[in-house]
Amino acid sequence: MYNLLKGKKGIIFGALDENSIAWKTAERVHEEGGQFVLTNAPVAMRMGKINDLAEKTGAQIIPADATNMEDLQNLVVKAMEILGGKLDFVLHSIGMSVNVRKNIPYTESNYEYYAKGWDVSALSFHKVCQTLHKNDAMNQWGSIVALTYIAAQRTFPDYNDMADNKAYLESIARSFGYFYGKDKKVRINTISQSPTATTAGQGVKGFDGFITYANLMSPLGNATAEDCANYTVSLFSDLTRMVTMQNLYHDGGFSNVGVTPEVIASMNK
Repeated sequence: MYNLLKGKKGIIFGALDENSIAWKTAERVHEEGGQFVLTNAPVAMRMGKINDLAEKTGAQIIPADATNMEDLQNLVVKAMEILGGKLDFVLHSIGMSVNVRKNIPYTESNYEYYAKGWDVSALSFHKVCQTLHKNDAMNQWGSIVALTYIAAQRTFPDYNDMADNKAYLESIARSFGYFYGKDKKVRINTISQSPTATTAGQGVKGFDGFITYANLMSPLGNATAEDCANYTVSLFSDLTRMVTMQNLYHDGGFSNVGVTPEVIASMNK
């Protein structure tokens, strides 16, 4: 390890189980010398194994609904108390669509469900950034990262309303990133990750097909959750101090490839 995050402190949202990118990131941050608090919504915490991760990494857990401003205020204040000062990094690894869970087609979206998914998956990122900003909770050159997917730019029909949520999420990173950068020299970026076999990802219809197709299209193959954790660590580190307001593709090259012989061969079988 390189001690890239030695002395740095932060918050990691969304660690559910060993398959989640947030879980892998927490492990890597710990290995690189960083300290953090873990947080997730109470209902998600009951479903996952976050206590095991906390024990492994020496982290404390602060339950918080990322759509609730009071919860976020409590989280940020307590995190600074526990960690002994301002924060250097925050990972937003949250996504949920009720329409997807209930197998409702995009063209027949239930708008109450739509609004709930948007609040959890996208608007919560603005709420997190606003709470951090209002509390002057980030050190200069701190780094805030959210996870996204290329369906924000391209049509993946079965990704449903999550595609809209991710597009909104990426816009928040650009817009809030400008103001946070001007005010406090804080960086905000999104990582557009390969389809990854997380608990949340596997809830999308046809997700195994997403993974297989992306792997055939990508010259380097799909980026794993562990790969994404490493990339996130680099964005938390001082090595990327001048990177902000970017949507950064971490997909083995998928985003720049039109077609490959492997895909053509699979269609000709």
